[in-house]
Amino acid sequence: MRGEELARRAKEVLGKYQYVLILLLVGVLLLALPTGEKKTAAPESSAPASGTETSCWSGLEERMESALQQIEGAGEVSVVLTLKAGPRQVLAQEGKVGENSHETTTVLAGGSSGVREPVKIQELGPSYQGALVVAQGADDPQVRLALSQAVSALTGLGADKITICKGK
Repeated sequence: MRGEELARRAKEVLGKYQYVLILLLVGVLLLALPTGEKKTAAPESSAPASGTETSCWSGLEERMESALQQIEGAGEVSVVLTLKAGPRQVLAQEGKVGENSHETTTVLAGGSSGVREPVKIQELGPSYQGALVVAQGADDPQVRLALSQAVSALTGLGADKITICKGK
């Protein structure tokens, strides 16, 4: 009985003060909107990832070949990957919004050697466009399925972007 009374009273209060609550919510939303200077994540920069990350991705085909040859019945395997976009970095950006303009600059920070370097927010791996797998055992449907699933798991490509052919 007490719970029902509280629910009834809450409805009365909300009904009586609904416009005040709506105004309060609009005010909070307006305060949350960005104004003036702001720091935002930049769109992906064209700066390539540093050497260690690049070398990590460049050997993927060889590592995939080695792993795919371990699939029972696959035999000798060769892999070719095509890239939609290579490894890249997202850099921090600082923006100024004027009356009729919008200006952004890359945020720089002092590095360990005293040289100012761009602030990296995120490093993204490559995105793949397609894959070709040539395998001796590709005439077996089970081997083809296993190869396709393995390549899909490693690259994120769908089965429609992976071609598997029988090798010599």
